[in-house]
Amino acid sequence: MLVGCSGWQYPHWRGVLYPPGLPQRLWLERYAECFDTVESNAAFYRLPKRETFENWAARTPGGFVMAVKASRFLTHVKRLREPAEPVARLLAAAQGLGGRLGPILLQLPPTLHADAGLLAACLDRFPAGVRVAVEPRHPSWWTGEIRAVLERHGAALCWADVLGRPVTPLWRTAGWGYVRLHEGAAAPWPAYGDRALTSWIRRAAGAWEPGADVFVYFNNDPGGAAVRNALRFTELARRAGVPDAVR
Repeated sequence: MLVGCSGWQYPHWRGVLYPPGLPQRLWLERYAECFDTVESNAAFYRLPKRETFENWAARTPGGFVMAVKASRFLTHVKRLREPAEPVARLLAAAQGLGGRLGPILLQLPPTLHADAGLLAACLDRFPAGVRVAVEPRHPSWWTGEIRAVLERHGAALCWADVLGRPVTPLWRTAGWGYVRLHEGAAAPWPAYGDRALTSWIRRAAGAWEPGADVFVYFNNDPGGAAVRNALRFTELARRAGVPDAVR
């Protein structure tokens, strides 16, 4: 189980994860001292150059994994249509991470209704060996046909949480898992309490075989909640005997 946060470049994490005097150019190094993985959303807004990904790889230790959120041009502008060029462009850059490249996340817009053909055609553009997680956000996607498309491509349905409850089906569509926790219901907002964290540990540990890769990312960054919750999640998982929850 690999646990981290959705991003690391947050000024309001000063005093939470980053010492006040630590320059921003060293934030990734500091982040990687505490977590084994991060979900980068930079490519969602503007695709970094391959050299940027290579730089991030050089600044992180062996075994560190970076998931990459796919460009909104593919998911929100093109809405999965004509995926060949944007997927190829994304991978040409992101593969600069080398062995540190983790899953690619396709977060779909909440207004995009289910289309099994579009999803299959998009997943077809990813070569074997590249893991893809899909986070649909319209309820029309929760069908057996969509589940079958994900399973056929070995793509993980992203398990998403809002306010301590799943907002997606808990389908296991691949031999590995991907979980995003967006907003907790505990105080101070948007934190997660131990009860919610423990529930997610049980769900994830019970769904996959021991030793399977399960990526867990906290997206509740305001006030450093993601940092605190990710560290607490790891501590609780370790106490529960979850394999590889080592930090």
